[in-house]
Amino acid sequence: MPDLATALARTHTHETEKTDWGRLVWMVSGKLGNSTTMTLGRCYIEPGMENPRHYHPNCDEILHVLQGTIDHSFDDETVRMNAGDTISIPQGVFHNARNVGTDVAIFVISFSTPDRQVIGEN
Repeated sequence: MPDLATALARTHTHETEKTDWGRLVWMVSGKLGNSTTMTLGRCYIEPGMENPRHYHPNCDEILHVLQGTIDHSFDDETVRMNAGDTISIPQGVFHNARNVGTDVAIFVISFSTPDRQVIGEN
């Protein structure tokens, strides 16, 4: 049985990473010490903003939109996503999200590793 003090991620244990375009809130990861297999967070993108194009060399990502409308690009394609939509992004695929709505876009992001790595597009 897992140690609940380690497995349970309470709000006060989350780590927030502020950016020019919004913020990332990390709830589960190797760095936080509450998973040896996954990373889980929420992403907030302000209206009209986007996160930089990037890829993950060591993991797949799943993105699930909770609120707002985003254009999500991956490789040479772009799809419009709304609340309730989910996309699976394979390891090594360049991608990013642009908030095309009037509200803050909020989505859950999960990764198939406890130590998510990010490589930006130059």
